[in-house]
Amino acid sequence: MIPGARLEGDRIRQFALAGNATLTLRSAVTGTRFTYKVRLAANQDENTPTERRTWFVKLLCGSDNNSDYRYIGFIRGGRFVHGAGKSFASVDAPSVIAFGWFVRTIVFGQKANEKLEVWHEGCCGRCGRKLTVPESIETGMGPDCAEKAGPRYSLAG
Repeated sequence: MIPGARLEGDRIRQFALAGNATLTLRSAVTGTRFTYKVRLAANQDENTPTERRTWFVKLLCGSDNNSDYRYIGFIRGGRFVHGAGKSFASVDAPSVIAFGWFVRTIVFGQKANEKLEVWHEGCCGRCGRKLTVPESIETGMGPDCAEKAGPRYSLAG
């Protein structure tokens, strides 16, 4: 099994918005962690301007790391929106609050926070394949996907 890695700096935003990301947020203070799937809506791609893209967000809520994810909301226009009528979790659930803060502060605010760790599971954030190249494990994006996604995902940057 390929281990995941902790993401740092702008790699966090790049990975989270790559289109097929599974990430874990962990509080360095309390140890509390939540795992999310962030998927780009099917009718969009890298050519759709970021501010017009929609990503659907699901939360891991069971022991099966492959299928126990449930919808909690979406990202659009630079913010996380709770899925009100369709979300299984309430707007004031810690997992929903944590993800909203993460999107506002880290993903779109691009402010580092030493109290939050962001981890990926060892799979490419764009295509979902297992990562094997050390540089790819560090960035969360395989070399082919990084090339297809453009210079902002370059392993050199």
